[in-house]
Amino acid sequence: QVQLVESGGGLVQAGGSLRLSCAASGRTFSSYAVGWFRQAPGKEREFVTAIDWSGANTVYADSVKGRFTISRDNAKNTVLLQMNSLKPEDTAVYYCAATSAAWSRGIGDYDYWGQGTQVTVSS
Repeated sequence: QVQLVESGGGLVQAGGSLRLSCAASGRTFSSYAVGWFRQAPGKEREFVTAIDWSGANTVYADSVKGRFTISRDNAKNTVLLQMNSLKPEDTAVYYCAATSAAWSRGIGDYDYWGQGTQVTVSS
Protein backbone atom coordinates (compact mmCIF):
# COMPACT_ATOMS: atom_id res chain seq x y z
CA GLN A 1 0.00 0.00 0.00
CA VAL A 2 1.13 3.51 -0.81
CA GLN A 3 -0.49 6.66 0.51
CA LEU A 4 0.17 9.95 -1.25
CA VAL A 5 -0.30 13.50 0.02
CA GLU A 6 0.17 16.54 -2.22
CA SER A 7 1.06 20.02 -0.98
CA GLY A 8 2.36 23.30 -2.31
CA GLY A 9 -0.58 24.50 -4.32
CA GLY A 10 -1.83 28.06 -4.17
CA LEU A 11 -2.57 31.26 -6.04
CA VAL A 12 0.12 32.75 -8.25
CA GLN A 13 0.26 35.36 -10.99
CA ALA A 14 0.96 34.40 -14.57
CA GLY A 15 4.68 34.01 -15.11
CA GLY A 16 5.24 32.93 -11.53
CA SER A 17 6.39 29.65 -10.05
CA LEU A 18 5.15 27.03 -7.64
CA ARG A 19 6.65 23.81 -6.35
CA LEU A 20 4.35 20.94 -5.59
CA SER A 21 5.35 18.11 -3.32
CA CYS A 22 4.03 14.57 -3.20
CA ALA A 23 4.86 12.82 0.06
CA ALA A 24 4.47 9.06 0.14
CA SER A 25 4.18 6.49 2.88
CA GLY A 26 5.18 2.90 2.38
CA ARG A 27 8.52 1.18 2.40
CA THR A 28 8.26 0.18 -1.25
CA PHE A 29 7.69 3.68 -2.64
CA SER A 30 11.06 3.67 -4.36
CA SER A 31 9.87 0.84 -6.61
CA TYR A 32 6.95 2.86 -8.00
CA ALA A 33 6.86 5.23 -10.92
CA VAL A 34 5.05 8.47 -10.09
CA GLY A 35 2.97 10.71 -12.27
CA TRP A 36 1.35 14.09 -11.93
CA PHE A 37 -2.06 14.71 -13.43
CA ARG A 38 -4.34 17.72 -13.36
CA GLN A 39 -8.02 18.40 -13.72
CA ALA A 40 -9.51 21.76 -14.55
CA PRO A 41 -13.20 22.54 -13.90
CA GLY A 42 -15.40 20.91 -16.48
CA LYS A 43 -12.51 19.03 -18.06
CA GLU A 44 -11.17 15.52 -17.90
CA ARG A 45 -8.14 14.66 -15.82
CA GLU A 46 -5.03 14.89 -17.96
CA PHE A 47 -1.46 13.70 -17.80
CA VAL A 48 1.21 16.25 -16.90
CA THR A 49 4.45 14.37 -16.25
CA ALA A 50 5.87 11.14 -14.88
CA ILE A 51 9.14 9.82 -13.48
CA ASP A 52 10.33 6.24 -13.23
CA TRP A 53 11.33 4.54 -10.00
CA SER A 54 14.99 5.55 -10.28
CA GLY A 55 14.43 9.13 -11.34
CA ALA A 56 16.51 8.57 -14.45
CA ASN A 57 13.63 8.75 -16.91
CA THR A 58 10.96 11.41 -17.19
CA VAL A 59 8.24 12.32 -19.65
CA TYR A 60 6.19 15.49 -20.05
CA ALA A 61 3.03 16.59 -21.75
CA ASP A 62 3.77 18.97 -24.60
CA SER A 63 1.83 21.71 -22.83
CA VAL A 64 4.29 21.82 -19.92
CA LYS A 65 7.55 20.76 -21.55
CA GLY A 66 10.31 23.24 -20.80
CA ARG A 67 8.35 24.86 -17.96
CA PHE A 68 7.76 22.00 -15.49
CA THR A 69 10.35 19.69 -13.95
CA ILE A 70 9.66 16.49 -12.04
CA SER A 71 12.16 14.98 -9.64
CA ARG A 72 12.21 12.52 -6.78
CA ASP A 73 14.12 11.77 -3.61
CA ASN A 74 13.54 8.15 -2.68
CA ALA A 75 15.36 8.55 0.61
CA LYS A 76 12.70 11.08 1.61
CA ASN A 77 9.80 9.32 -0.17
CA THR A 78 9.07 12.55 -2.02
CA VAL A 79 8.38 13.59 -5.59
CA LEU A 80 8.56 17.25 -6.54
CA LEU A 81 7.00 19.17 -9.39
CA GLN A 82 8.66 22.50 -10.08
CA MET A 83 6.37 24.67 -12.17
CA ASN A 84 7.80 27.80 -13.79
CA SER A 85 6.37 30.35 -16.23
CA LEU A 86 2.88 29.46 -15.11
CA LYS A 87 -0.06 30.34 -17.34
CA PRO A 88 -3.75 30.78 -16.53
CA GLU A 89 -4.44 27.57 -18.44
CA ASP A 90 -2.35 25.69 -15.86
CA THR A 91 -5.10 26.34 -13.32
CA ALA A 92 -6.35 22.98 -12.06
CA VAL A 93 -6.33 20.52 -9.20
CA TYR A 94 -3.03 18.66 -9.38
CA TYR A 95 -2.82 15.01 -8.35
CA CYS A 96 0.14 12.75 -7.86
CA ALA A 97 -0.25 9.04 -8.48
CA ALA A 98 1.90 5.93 -8.22
CA THR A 99 2.12 2.88 -10.42
CA SER A 100 3.94 -0.40 -9.98
CA ALA A 101 4.32 -0.56 -13.73
CA ALA A 102 6.83 1.43 -15.73
CA TRP A 103 5.98 5.10 -15.99
CA SER A 104 2.85 5.76 -17.98
CA ARG A 105 0.67 8.54 -19.38
CA GLY A 106 -2.44 6.50 -18.78
CA ILE A 107 -4.65 7.34 -15.83
CA GLY A 108 -5.84 3.74 -15.62
CA ASP A 109 -2.29 2.48 -15.11
CA TYR A 110 -1.93 4.18 -11.74
CA ASP A 111 -2.79 2.28 -8.58
CA TYR A 112 -2.64 4.97 -5.90
CA TRP A 113 -3.75 8.60 -5.91
CA GLY A 114 -3.44 11.59 -3.63
CA GLN A 115 -6.29 13.92 -2.75
CA GLY A 116 -5.06 16.74 -4.96
CA THR A 117 -3.87 20.30 -4.44
CA GLN A 118 -5.35 23.38 -6.09
CA VAL A 119 -3.21 25.55 -8.34
CA THR A 120 -4.70 28.83 -9.52
CA VAL A 121 -2.86 31.11 -11.94
CA SER A 122 -4.25 34.60 -12.34
CA SER A 123 -3.80 36.64 -15.49
